[in-house]
Amino acid sequence: MKLSDFDFDLPEDLIATRPARPRTAARLLVAERDRIADRHVRDLCAVLRPGDRLVLNDTRVIPARLFGTRDRAGATANIEVTLLEPRADGTWSALVKPLRKLRDGEVVVFSTALSATVEGRDAGQAHLRFNLAGEDFDAALEAAGQMPLPPYIAARRPADAADRTDYQTIWARENGAVAAPTASLHFEDWLLDDLAAMGVEFTHVTLHVGAGTFLPVKTDDISEHRMHAEWGRVTRTAADQINATRAAGGRVIPVGTTALRLIESAANDTGIAAWEGKTDIFITPGFRFRVTDGLMTNFHLPKSTLMMLVSALMGVDRVRAIYAHAIAARYRFFSYGDSSILLPGQD
Repeated sequence: MKLSDFDFDLPEDLIATRPARPRTAARLLVAERDRIADRHVRDLCAVLRPGDRLVLNDTRVIPARLFGTRDRAGATANIEVTLLEPRADGTWSALVKPLRKLRDGEVVVFSTALSATVEGRDAGQAHLRFNLAGEDFDAALEAAGQMPLPPYIAARRPADAADRTDYQTIWARENGAVAAPTASLHFEDWLLDDLAAMGVEFTHVTLHVGAGTFLPVKTDDISEHRMHAEWGRVTRTAADQINATRAAGGRVIPVGTTALRLIESAANDTGIAAWEGKTDIFITPGFRFRVTDGLMTNFHLPKSTLMMLVSALMGVDRVRAIYAHAIAARYRFFSYGDSSILLPGQD
């Protein structure tokens, strides 16, 4: 298939730069086969069924955007760093602006507590070794860093204190993401309690979302695109819960494309197994879903790999109709926008 098959025109004023308040006030487009209903996230109890299982990504977004200075013979340069992921040798891969102003061996100072030495570079990324590790590093990063807002928000406004809460799920616990699993941002404790009371169950998995989630597809033939790899883990408990739901006839519905990509990476022809490692799974139309029965997800960028994923689940023409409805009804798009629940197999 061609990249143009996943394009659409989006009015810029539909790009959300702040979330709905409260979180559950976000709108929810419910697509059940050929039907569409306009609801709100707070209505999920009327959409889901007892025995359904929501799969939740419990990754925690780190304040991965740092601003520092490099001093060379009295000449100071401002340096912007976005952390990408830790490397096996203890350094971090990072995007640095401007990378040309840094030499290997130079130190960038971010605060009185936090600094990093440039130890190398590869494919436009720097390898940074920080002066702190473990809990000391986490504390210094929390103090010095900003939330790494997506480019389409960062271009419109800087990150601020509200984003520390807004760009984090209420169940986040595993440090490591540099982008949020945004469909999960719509939940509040009361909604989880109400869903549990009606018989909906929950499973937590971990996929550390990387900055590569925002990289554009540059090949016209989508089969030539190569996905970025992200680290994830499905525990034995999580796998057993998902398999039990399938055996009982319940639906497995990941909240967010990250949770979907992870459980399909861990899936096999008989269900899902415990799994840990890096996944670069690329889900496009024609993909056979092994454990996914539906998906709760926000509205995605034109020509993105995530548009390809939802098209694989619902069908290309069906997704075009869903997005046309969302635009006409003025749903808010992208990370801080409204959400949808896609149920291809519901009668």
